[in-house]
Amino acid sequence: MAASAGFFREQQELVCDGVPLSAIAAEAGTPLYVYSAAAIRARVRALDAAFGGYPHAIHYALKANSTLAVARLVRESGCAADANSIWEIDVARKAGFAPADIVFTGVGKTAAELECAIALGADGVKAINIESGGELARVEAIAARLGRVARVAVRLNPDIDARSHPHISTGLRVNKFGVPLDEAAVIFRSLPSRRSVRLVAVHVHVGSQITSIEPLERAAALVASIAAELSAAGVALDYVDLGGGLGISYDGGDVPSPGDYVGALVAAIRGTGLPIVVEPGRSIAGPAGVLLARVIDLKPRDASSDFAVVDAGMTELLRPALYAAFHRIELVRERPGTRRRYEIVGPVCESSDVLGRDRELTALEVGDLVAIRDAGAYGSAMASNYNRRPLPAEVLVDEGKWRVIRRRQTVDDMIAMES
Repeated sequence: MAASAGFFREQQELVCDGVPLSAIAAEAGTPLYVYSAAAIRARVRALDAAFGGYPHAIHYALKANSTLAVARLVRESGCAADANSIWEIDVARKAGFAPADIVFTGVGKTAAELECAIALGADGVKAINIESGGELARVEAIAARLGRVARVAVRLNPDIDARSHPHISTGLRVNKFGVPLDEAAVIFRSLPSRRSVRLVAVHVHVGSQITSIEPLERAAALVASIAAELSAAGVALDYVDLGGGLGISYDGGDVPSPGDYVGALVAAIRGTGLPIVVEPGRSIAGPAGVLLARVIDLKPRDASSDFAVVDAGMTELLRPALYAAFHRIELVRERPGTRRRYEIVGPVCESSDVLGRDRELTALEVGDLVAIRDAGAYGSAMASNYNRRPLPAEVLVDEGKWRVIRRRQTVDDMIAMES
């Protein structure tokens, strides 16, 4: 990725693709999400290029950030879509994705959602990633009633530890996701008698924010082995779906490069000859966004540190409260001066409303603008109206210009459906 794509400093000022963040915040207000279109495009290009000539498709995980303009941007950059609900499918369609470009994932798809996915377009979605034998039976019954043949992929639960936070681990047998291998074997044997479904892929996704290649390699090798067994039994898959989960460097530490990640997947799958589908979300959108907030109060914490209360909190960025996740926090306009330790907290009436603990910054003043980095994924998508706080505005910077892609919510917006 070019050094000029995304967020960097020009004469101590943090900018997004050359546009000063302070100027955007002065006009659009805070709290405010700012995204770099150039960074999103560059991250898609880097992942795509890592595959070289190997057949593949990148299905962007809308759960990471499904703001309409972001969804359109990743589609225009060459991505297909991974949706985790029928409502994400609706957003994908409004963003221009064709049904054949959408895989439908999710552990609790209702009958209504399944019917919509099966009936969508001429042939339904690209695949419904099946989470259980019961779900497969429901898909089969709905497809038979509609006179369709539903395209399905079986999501395996390989009992592989992704070595990420327990709340975002999805590949262990104790997790709710996917079909255990013994049950999957029974499902595969039953497929020849199921006339209203067609198995198009085997799917695996072992977790999120994975910073080691090893669990991803093991999952890919397992999928390759099962694909080979199915091929020997006369079942021809269209592709293998290896999910997402590639981590990003929230703290500046080393993470696998796109080349290392893709190289491991291709090495495991190449022998099958099957195309690879991946479902990245965080690795595309995460570093391409920041959350801007203003310091609204300072007060003593202990002898060596203060509380810095900012106008963004867990209602805007839930990850620190939910996962104890780390995000770098820095002054937008850096200045010389002594440094001090701060607990960066939000205004929400919860003790867990902490964005950063024990952060050393140049001595802060009320009114200072701070940037919470790497907030482009699982930021705005997980925001809430707790304390009746309005959802923040969102801005996209593209080729030196910025525009509001989601206006700030109002109280009237919040109560429009209430009586």
